Amino acid sequence: MNGRPILDISDLVLGYRRGSPVVDGLSLQLVRGEIGCVVGSSGCGKTTLLRAIAGFIPVERGTIAIDGETVASAEVSLAPERRGVGLVFQDFALFPHLRVEQNIAFGLRGADAHARDLRVRSMLELVGLTALAGKYPHELSGGQQQRVALARALAPAPKLLLMDEPFSNLDVELRARLGAEVRQILKDSHTSAILVTHDQQEAFAIADRVGVMHQGQLEQWDRPYELYHRPASRFVADFIGQGVFLPAKVLNPQRVAIELGELTGSVPSPCGIGCDVCGKGCHVEVLLRPDDVVHDDASPMTAEVVRKIFRGGDFVYTLKLDSGREVLALVPSHHDHAIGERIGIRLDADHVVTFPTPALNAKQPPL
Repeated sequence: MNGRPILDISDLVLGYRRGSPVVDGLSLQLVRGEIGCVVGSSGCGKTTLLRAIAGFIPVERGTIAIDGETVASAEVSLAPERRGVGLVFQDFALFPHLRVEQNIAFGLRGADAHARDLRVRSMLELVGLTALAGKYPHELSGGQQQRVALARALAPAPKLLLMDEPFSNLDVELRARLGAEVRQILKDSHTSAILVTHDQQEAFAIADRVGVMHQGQLEQWDRPYELYHRPASRFVADFIGQGVFLPAKVLNPQRVAIELGELTGSVPSPCGIGCDVCGKGCHVEVLLRPDDVVHDDASPMTAEVVRKIFRGGDFVYTLKLDSGREVLALVPSHHDHAIGERIGIRLDADHVVTFPTPALNAKQPPL
C-alpha cells in the first residue's frame, strides 16, 4: 500500500454551469489496492468527476494522474482507451446477442485465443458465474448481469476500475448483498477502484475511502469511520448518518455542557462568536448520533418517546427532552416502548463533535 497513489487528482476544475464550475478545486489521492467512493446528492458533480477520470470530459484546470502518469490537464488529454481504466455502467451495457463468456472476452480481442480463454475462465470463477458461461444476458438476474459487467471490466486487468452508480437499478436487498460481493471480488483481484453513488450505506459497505461532495467541492475524503465520528464540516455531519445538533456551552477546550450533561474531549471547532479563549461561556452546537444516547432504566434522566422506527434488531427512537428538543437513540429491539412513554437515558459519546452556532441562533443561550 506504499509508494505513489494509483489515482492522484490535484486542484481539479471541470466545466461550467450557470457561470460556476461543476467541479471546483477538487483534490484527492487513492492508494493502490484501495476502493474509493464519492457520494453526494444529484447535481453535486460526482458523475462529472468520474467521467473526467475516464477521459470523457476535458479538464479546465488542475491535473488527473493515473499510476504516476498525467492523463488529463489543461494541456494534456490522453484518450480514454489509453488511460488503463475499466468501466462499469449503471445499466450494465452488456451485449444482448453475446453469451456471458463472449461478453467477458470482448475487451480481450488483442490477446491470442489460448490466453483469452484462460482469462475468461479466471474471470468467470472470480465472479462465481462459471456455470452460466453459455447463457445470454436476458437469461440472467440483475445481480448476475452486474457481475458479468464487472468481470468484463476486470478482464483486461485495468490499472483503475471506475463504477457509475453500479447498483442503482437493483432492489435494496440485492444491492446490499452484491455490494459486499463486489468488494470481495475487487480485493481478491487486487484491483483499485473508484465509484460514485448517492447511497452512503452502499459507500460504507464497499469503500476504504469515501468522499462527500457538495456543490462541486469535496468536503471530506476519509475513512467511513472518520466521516461518521469526526466530520470535517457541518454539511458532512448532516449528510452522513443520522444525528441531531444540540446547543452547548464551552467550559474549556476539553469540555462542553449540553442539556444531557457534560462531554469530555478535544473541542475542534472555534466557537465562532469572536471570543479569544474558550471557557468564557461560548456557545456551540454538538452533534449527537443515535448511538451516543443509551437507553438505561436506572438513569434518573428521562425523555418521552415521540416516534420510533423498528429495524429488526433495534429501534431508532426519537425522544423529547424536558426542554422540548429532540434526540435520537439506538435501542435494542426487545425494549419496545410505547409512544408517549418516558424512558431512562444517559450519554455515552466517545467523540465530541462541535460546530459554530448558526448566526441566527448565536444570541440564544443554549442551556
